[in-house]
Amino acid sequence: MTYHSVRIKDLPENERPRERLHKYGPEILKDSELLAIILKSGFKGTTAVQLGEQILMALDGDLKRMADYKSKQFEKIKGVGEAKAAQIVAALELGKRLARFHADRDKITSPSDVADLMMSKMRYLQKEIVCVLCLDTKGGVTTKGIAGDLDSDVLWGKKLSEATVFEGTLNASVFHPREIFRFAIEESANSIVLVHNHPSGDPQPSQEDIRATKQLIEAGNQIGIKVLDHVIIGDGIFVSLKEEGFI
Repeated sequence: MTYHSVRIKDLPENERPRERLHKYGPEILKDSELLAIILKSGFKGTTAVQLGEQILMALDGDLKRMADYKSKQFEKIKGVGEAKAAQIVAALELGKRLARFHADRDKITSPSDVADLMMSKMRYLQKEIVCVLCLDTKGGVTTKGIAGDLDSDVLWGKKLSEATVFEGTLNASVFHPREIFRFAIEESANSIVLVHNHPSGDPQPSQEDIRATKQLIEAGNQIGIKVLDHVIIGDGIFVSLKEEGFI
């Protein structure tokens, strides 16, 4: 379907994104049409659908990049002002939060629980960051010290405590356990789970990932805070170093 420089309301009713969504459901709409509904309007000579197409073109058609975009980045696209950028970012954030709803609210019982909790936050990040989940004596998450520029949030009904623990490629020669255990000690953690992402999408651990994890385990044993696992997040997939026998 080709849209010329006309208003959405000038289109036949069966071609308008909102009306098509109501009649057929959101599944049949193109990405640009879904964006058009979020945007509500275009700008002079450009419909909301055309603006949606321009946004997708700016992202080279890669929706995964959109998930990591900030408001200011959207505002650089012609026709997307502060209000429209806020609408897109808000819709993306709701999607991320919805993706976390199926996570176990009470306990971390397996690497899958960790992946359920962290996947939506970490899978689309363009830089490698390190996160720590601090657990109490019953396996429940008490506080999460999170590396990187992640927004505050509430999970399991408890406020997240966020801090930059480590950012960049995990390397045992420059990775210092004190950044992680400082937060674990402050939160009176009984044990921790280390989590980090691979922006490439491939969660297979490198030798440095394994070496740095073993260094962290040794440090934890010395101060009485057990490292339960290290989960590496990829693009929709993850690897547990414990399950794979690396630690």
